[in-house]
Amino acid sequence: MPIVKTKLSKQHQRWTLPAFGFLALSSGILMGLTVAPVEAWFLAWIALVPLWVIVASSTPRKTKLLSALLWGSGYHGVALAWITGVHPMMWMGVPWLASIAIALFCWAAITLWGAALVTAWAVCITVFSRGVGTFTRVLIGVALWCGLESLWSLGPLYWTSLSYTQSPHNLIILHLGQISGSLTVTATIVAVNGLLAEAWMRYERSEVGGRGSGKNTITLRLFASSCLLFVALHLVGFGLSSRPLVQPPETALKVGIIQGNIPNTIKLYSEGLRRAITGYTEGYITLAEQGVEAVLTPEGALPFMWSEVLRTSLYTAVQEKGVTAWIGAFGEQGQNYTNSLFTLSRDGTVFSRYDKVKLVPIGEYIPFEQVLGGLVRRLSPLEAKQVAGAPDQVFDTPFGRAIAVICYSSAFPEEVRYQAAAGGQFILSAANNAHYSPSMPAQHHAQDTMRAIETDRWAVRATNTGYSGIVDPHGRTVWISGLNTYELHAETIYRRTTQTLYVRWGDWLTPLLLGLAIISKLTSLPASKKINPLS
Repeated sequence: MPIVKTKLSKQHQRWTLPAFGFLALSSGILMGLTVAPVEAWFLAWIALVPLWVIVASSTPRKTKLLSALLWGSGYHGVALAWITGVHPMMWMGVPWLASIAIALFCWAAITLWGAALVTAWAVCITVFSRGVGTFTRVLIGVALWCGLESLWSLGPLYWTSLSYTQSPHNLIILHLGQISGSLTVTATIVAVNGLLAEAWMRYERSEVGGRGSGKNTITLRLFASSCLLFVALHLVGFGLSSRPLVQPPETALKVGIIQGNIPNTIKLYSEGLRRAITGYTEGYITLAEQGVEAVLTPEGALPFMWSEVLRTSLYTAVQEKGVTAWIGAFGEQGQNYTNSLFTLSRDGTVFSRYDKVKLVPIGEYIPFEQVLGGLVRRLSPLEAKQVAGAPDQVFDTPFGRAIAVICYSSAFPEEVRYQAAAGGQFILSAANNAHYSPSMPAQHHAQDTMRAIETDRWAVRATNTGYSGIVDPHGRTVWISGLNTYELHAETIYRRTTQTLYVRWGDWLTPLLLGLAIISKLTSLPASKKINPLS
């Protein structure tokens, strides 16, 4: 493919900065509509095209940066609008105006954090794609997006990866996550959008420069490449999703789920505590009598220290019924505490404990506390400081090693992959999810669906107010609860020891793409500008 300077069409040369900004913001909003509550997942395959055209064309630098910032704000702002559900907090003693301010601060902070990633991508692709061919620019664009998302996942705010725009509806493409994790899906989305954008830009130049020079052939070739890539990767995903699940009877495990439905507004007060103890005790007894082998409760099901849990009727019921229970409660760690999941074995002893690794910023800890501590009120039920668990934990149970996921950790695939590689045979996901609009628990379910597919594991989800559920290794939702309802459910899952390519090797695709992008960039440089490694 020859190197051609990308110019705007005459029509677009007349566009103003606000017009470009509006186009970028609108397409970002379209990307935001791919997730709950709208779930128009198919828009993800075209919603990045306008931004790519703006960034890859000869628009002014200021236009590119503003467009990227607006696109990112549109996507992350719409997808994460549920965060404003932290308001109202008057039940916690927070004044109405302060509650509004906190909600808006949370939404703005997490939106701008995501928008910063998109802006960084626009800067990088502008710098590194100069003087390269079309396919090299697409390779660089895909590699940069995946590289930046990978860095982003190492921080405290990570939820809206492009890959989750396809969950839980496009299960076929999500199976690419078994190859190299969720960023495999991200790479696919960016690549298809990039090829479509390049085809559009070629088409526009053919309108300006005439139709007889073969430019239309290149346009068709690029468009066909995007379609072929889309179809080919879906066929790969279809092949992976069509493999039968080998489930020997001896690996079966009948588990019960209790969705306690204790609203946050009363959860930490006497009424909520009474309802929690009664609801989880009665639910446990009912499920035990139905013949389950273990019962899973949500994150913070009993919101007090473990030493107090041992004095509850639920603990007594476990001793009497002899059925293992996974109980969400707080664990002591010196003068601090952890948000933990405890395995209470059939004889009433604590078999294991898993401490939440990924804490929710502002909700469970304050970033830059010395600076922001006086501005943001900690939304914590205890006066002690909540601390995170070690990232290298494993969670052994009487039925073999499990993969423990507590709430926010569902968004971090590496945490789940590590536990699967360490021998985890099934996923236990415990979350609260109360106080938000239905889109938040729906998105949370989508995250756990991706983790089940990537690791080839059954996932059992217990939440406080919904959605609780059972997801099989192909991402199919076997059962899902209602919202804001008290529910009990028993289901048979199967323990698995298979290891996908992703579980064994992790995200190997991103460094490979970055390496290929560097090689392509260097080989496309004019001889006079190539770097001599010996100089």
